[in-house]
Amino acid sequence: MTNRTYKAGLAFWMVSTALTGVAFAQEGSIPDEDRATADITVTATRVIRDGYQAPVPVTVLSGDALAAKAPTNIANVVNELPAFAGSVTPTTATQALSAGGVGINALNLRNLGANRTLVLLDGQRVGAATINGWVDVNQFPQNLVKRVDVVTGGASADWGSDAIAGVVNFVLDKEYTGIKANVQGGITTYGDNESYNASLAAGTSFADGRGHLLFSTEYAYTAGVVGQGGRGWYNGAKIFNNPAYAPGNGQPRLINSPAVGFNNATPGGIITSGPLRGTYFGEGGTPLPFQYGLISGNFMQGGQWEYADFSTTASLAPKSKRGYVFGRASYELTDNIAVFAQASYTKSKSRGSVGNQWNYGNITIQPDNAFIPASIAGSVTSSFSLGTLNQDLGPIIAWTDRSSWRGVIGASGDFDVGDRNWTWDVYGQRTVNHFDFEASVTNTSRYRQAIDAVRNSNGTIVCRSTLTNPNDGCVPYNIFGTGVVDPNARAYVLGRPYGKNKLTESVASATLRGDPFSTWAGDVSIAAGIEHRKESINGSNDPAATTNSYFAANYKPTIGSYTVTEGFLSAVVPLLKDSSLGKSLNLEGAVRLADYSTSGRVTTWKAGLNYTPIDDITFRFTRSRDIRAPNLGEVFASNVTSTGTPSDPANGGVANTVFIVTRGNPDLKPEVANSLGFGAVFRPTFLPGFAASVDYYNIEIKGSIATIAVQDVVNQCFAGNTALCPSVVRNSAGFISEIRVQPVNLAKQLARGIDFEASYRKSLDAISSGLKGDIFVRLLATRFLKNRFDNGVTKIEYAGTNSANGNTAGLIPSTPKWRYNFTAGWDNDVAAFALTARGISSGVYSNEYLECSSACPTSTPTATTINNNHIPGAIYFDVNASYKLSSAVELYFAVDNIANKAPAQAALGTFVGAAPLSINPALYDVLGRTFRAGVRLTL
Repeated sequence: MTNRTYKAGLAFWMVSTALTGVAFAQEGSIPDEDRATADITVTATRVIRDGYQAPVPVTVLSGDALAAKAPTNIANVVNELPAFAGSVTPTTATQALSAGGVGINALNLRNLGANRTLVLLDGQRVGAATINGWVDVNQFPQNLVKRVDVVTGGASADWGSDAIAGVVNFVLDKEYTGIKANVQGGITTYGDNESYNASLAAGTSFADGRGHLLFSTEYAYTAGVVGQGGRGWYNGAKIFNNPAYAPGNGQPRLINSPAVGFNNATPGGIITSGPLRGTYFGEGGTPLPFQYGLISGNFMQGGQWEYADFSTTASLAPKSKRGYVFGRASYELTDNIAVFAQASYTKSKSRGSVGNQWNYGNITIQPDNAFIPASIAGSVTSSFSLGTLNQDLGPIIAWTDRSSWRGVIGASGDFDVGDRNWTWDVYGQRTVNHFDFEASVTNTSRYRQAIDAVRNSNGTIVCRSTLTNPNDGCVPYNIFGTGVVDPNARAYVLGRPYGKNKLTESVASATLRGDPFSTWAGDVSIAAGIEHRKESINGSNDPAATTNSYFAANYKPTIGSYTVTEGFLSAVVPLLKDSSLGKSLNLEGAVRLADYSTSGRVTTWKAGLNYTPIDDITFRFTRSRDIRAPNLGEVFASNVTSTGTPSDPANGGVANTVFIVTRGNPDLKPEVANSLGFGAVFRPTFLPGFAASVDYYNIEIKGSIATIAVQDVVNQCFAGNTALCPSVVRNSAGFISEIRVQPVNLAKQLARGIDFEASYRKSLDAISSGLKGDIFVRLLATRFLKNRFDNGVTKIEYAGTNSANGNTAGLIPSTPKWRYNFTAGWDNDVAAFALTARGISSGVYSNEYLECSSACPTSTPTATTINNNHIPGAIYFDVNASYKLSSAVELYFAVDNIANKAPAQAALGTFVGAAPLSINPALYDVLGRTFRAGVRLTL
C-alpha cells in the first residue's frame, strides 16, 4: 500500500472521529434489545448492574463479533482493540528462549506489562502460566466464550492484585443447550503457516431443568513459519555507530541504514585477524576473499552484507498444537441454592527457531588446527581470530511443553431478610500448570574442545583434549566452511538444556450481595467478601545450566510460595434520580485490604461518580489506588552467579573482576498505582442505535519493580542513591567484591491517554421496506499521550515509538501515538459481511534520538543524533463473511491483510543478537495475507 493510501485512510478515520465527536467507551456494541440482560458489570464492579451506569469504561466483544473474525485464537481478536499494546503472542515471543514464553498468548493493556492486566474466567482468577505472572488465554474453552469484557481502568479494589491497567473477563455461556461444532482451516498467501482447528461443544439440562451439563473440546494446529518463508520485505536494516562521527564535526552519532550485515561473522566462518584477515570459508570449506563494506563495530554497510547476515533462520511464527477438554455440571438443590463443579485440561506444544548461534570474531584458532584448508595452511604461522554464524549447526531450536489442569467447585443462592433479597456465592479453585522448556544449543566447553582439532601421531584428526585424555569422547568439529560438519561432531557439541516448572494456584472466595436500604434516589447496593489465595512454584533444571554451560537457554529453577488473604467491600449509592438536577447521579466506592505473607498488608480503594443530566449523555469519573504484588519470579528467582568487570568510580574508575549475583528479592513491596479517569457516554435520543464515548486515563505507578544494570548500580550508589548501596559489597580494602542484582521498588511508570469508541446499527427496512438486514459501524481508537518508564537511573518516554529497540533494547515494548480499529458491515438472519480497517500511526525509534544528517549538534545520551529516526505507520484491511445454508449449517471465511501489506522495516541496533529481522511484530503484520475458512454446525 502506498503512503498516499495510508494517509487517505488515516484522514478518513480522523474526519469520522471529528464528525461523530466520539471516543472509546464500551457497551455501544451491544444491540439495544440485549442491553437489559447484559450483566457486563460483573467485570466492572462486584456490584451487578447495567454497564452504562459504571464509572469506568468497559469494552465488550460479543460472541458474534468473535465468531465473525474466525480467529485461530480469541486472543487475536482481543489484541486488535486499540487499548492493548505490547501483548505477548506467538509471533512476538519467538525469541523468548530462556523466558519460556514461546507459544504464549498474554494480554497487555496500556502497554504497562502483561503482569499488570488481570485476566479472569467468569469473574474468577486463573493461574499464571509463567513465573512472571502471565496468564495464557490459550487454556480457555474458546467455543463456549459468549462475551469478553475489557475494563480499561484500575480495578484492584474490586478484583485484587494485577489489575493496575485493567481487567479482561472471558464470560462463558454456562446455560448453552444443544450441540455445536466448528471446523476451520487457514493458510497465508505464501503457502505457509497452515492452520486448522476443530471444536465441539454440547449442553443439556436434566432433572426437569434443575441441572445442566456442559462439555467442550478443541484441537488446534499451526505449522509456523521458519525464516521469511519467501517474503521479500527484509532489507538488512540496522542501526550502527557512525565511524565518521566526532564531537562537533556535524555528523550524526548513529546511522540507520539498509543493506547492513556483519564484518566479523559469515555462515562458514571468516578470519578476523592476522595476515589472512578477510578470508572467509564457503561451501565445502573453500577459502575466498571477503568483500568488505563500511565497517563499524560488528556491522558492515554494503559489501557482501547479505551473505554475512542470518535473517532467514528465526521463526516468524512457531509451530504449535493445542488441545483441551472442559466439563461443567450445575444443579439446583433447592429453589434458593445451586451448586456446580467444573474441570478443564489443556495441553499445548510449541516449537520455534530462535536463530543462529553467533560468534562475532571471538574464536581463537591455533595454527596447527587440522581442519584449516590445505590451500592456506602454509600461510598460517600463528593463531588467529575467527567469527562464524555456525550455519552447519543449524538454528537454535526451542521447545515448550505446557499442560494445565483447573478445577472449580462452588455454590450460589439467595435469601430474604425482611423485604430485602440477598444473594451469595462461594467457590474454590485449584490450578496446576506445568511448563517445560528445552532447547537445542551448543554446550560451550564441548564446542570449544571440538573446534580445537589437531592430528595425533597416526595422522588422525582428533580433539586436542583427547591427546591428554584419550577417553574424553570428544569428536572433532570442522568450523571452516558450510556443508563440512560430521553429524557425529554436531551431535557431540549440541546439548539439550531443559527447565521444568510446576505452578499452582489455590483460591477460596465468598461474596455476599444485596440492597440493605434505600436513599431518596433508590436502593443502595453493596457487595462484600473474603478471598484466600496461595501461589507456589517448584522448578528443576539441567544441572549444567546452573553453571551457564550453554551458549543460551541456561534455565534456572525457581522455588517458593506465598499466600494472601483479602477482604473487600463495594457499594453503589444513588444520590439523584429523575429530578430537576438530572436523571441520575450515582456514587460508587470500593475498598480492599490484602495481607500478603511476603510483602505485608496493603489497602486499595476506588471512588467513582456517574452523572446523567439528560437521557442523551452520561459523565463519569473514577479515582483509584491499585496495586500489583511482586510475583513468584521476582521474589523467589534462584541465585545465578557470574563474573563481570564494572568500573568503580570510588576507586578512580578501576575495573576489577567481581562476582555478580542475580536473584529474586524477598523484600519487594507491592507496586502502588494512582489512577484517574473521566469521560462521557453519548446516546442521543434523536439517533437511535448510536452510542459513543470518550475517556481520559492517567495511571502513575510508584515503586514499580525493575532490575537495574550492574554498572548503573555502582554509579548510582557512588552518586548518592543510598538505596542501592547494600547491593555493592566491598572487601576490607574497600574494593568491590560482589554486586547483587535483583529487582527493586525503584522504578516509576506513567501511562496517559484518551480512549474513543462509537457504534451505530440501523435496520434497512426503516429506510425502505424492500431492503433487508442491518447495517452497522464501530470505531475504536486510543491516543497514547504518555508511556514513561523511570528506573531511578534513566527516564525513557515510549509514547510515539514504533520500534522495540530504542535506547534500552526493548525494555518496554513500543507504544505508537495512535491505534485504531474501524469496522463496517451488513447482516441479516442468513448472511453477514464486514470490512475492518486497523492501524497505527507513524512513529520514531526513540524519543531520545535527534534526527539530522548534517550540521548535527554534539550527540548526548538523552539527545543521540541519528540520520533517520522515522518508522512509517500502517493500515491493514480485513474482510469476513458468512452464509447459512440452513438453520444448522453455516459457511464462513475471513481474510486478514487483504492488501498483503509488508511490515515496516524497524532497524535493530546497536546491539543485535541472534535474529536481526529488523521488524516489530508487536505492531506490524509479519505474516502477510492470511485466509481462513470453515463450517459451523448447530443442532
